[in-house]
Amino acid sequence: MNYRSDQLLAPTSFGNQRPIRTWWLVVLLLLSATLFPSFVQAQGASSTTVKSSGTSAAKTNTGATKNADPKPVAAGPLVKSYGSASAPIRMDVFTDYQCPSCRNFYESSLRQLIASDYVTSGKVYLVHHDFPLRAHMYSGLAARWANAAARVGEFPEVEAALYENQDAWGASGDIPKYVAAAMPAADFKRMETLVKSCESPPPTSSWDHGDPLANDSHPCAFDYAVRDDIELGYKVPVQATPTYVITYKGQKLPAGSGIVSWPILKQFFDSLLAQQ
Repeated sequence: MNYRSDQLLAPTSFGNQRPIRTWWLVVLLLLSATLFPSFVQAQGASSTTVKSSGTSAAKTNTGATKNADPKPVAAGPLVKSYGSASAPIRMDVFTDYQCPSCRNFYESSLRQLIASDYVTSGKVYLVHHDFPLRAHMYSGLAARWANAAARVGEFPEVEAALYENQDAWGASGDIPKYVAAAMPAADFKRMETLVKSCESPPPTSSWDHGDPLANDSHPCAFDYAVRDDIELGYKVPVQATPTYVITYKGQKLPAGSGIVSWPILKQFFDSLLAQQ
């Protein structure tokens, strides 16, 4: 569902959305309105609940080096983050790869954040969380592939490929085609082997706060990471995608939902970093 472009939204419950101004922007205005009086002018936001539609043209990532040496399969927790965990600002983002609003947020804001010195110089730590919705047929499978990519050290490339080609794989279900184009062939083969070991359907959010793997006696290893992200999202609570939670020096701000442009997000980060 797409909302009016002149509202910043935080839906109050699934199936019954009420537009309200995103709380962390209100906090910003209260703390530092004198710094940027035009902070919320001409800004649009939208969010996706159970049903979404998108019109962006599909693109294929063809820049991967096919014959590069394979990266080792990493042990331990999956890394789906950008920047340093010691950064003063942490931004946790809950998204569904088949959600058009999530794609728009990634392309209009998160991609610029990832490439900026806010991440590279240790000012902002960006953490991705999977929140695939049951209404999207292939979103759980996309999350599974993204977690397999994190295991072989190709998460940034696969995240970009999933969003860039969302319309194409969302229609066909052929996620491997676009994942393969984003990385060396040897790394894709290792990912493919990992994903093929998964036989059960991937978990998705049903909005009932239940365990997504409760009825699955043989869950895939990567699905535990998706399940953990979904359960963490229930605690926020995530009621639309994308949802994001910003923490500054240990102080967690209320969750926001919808699309915020990079210039506005950058101004908000600057206001936080300017505080003593």
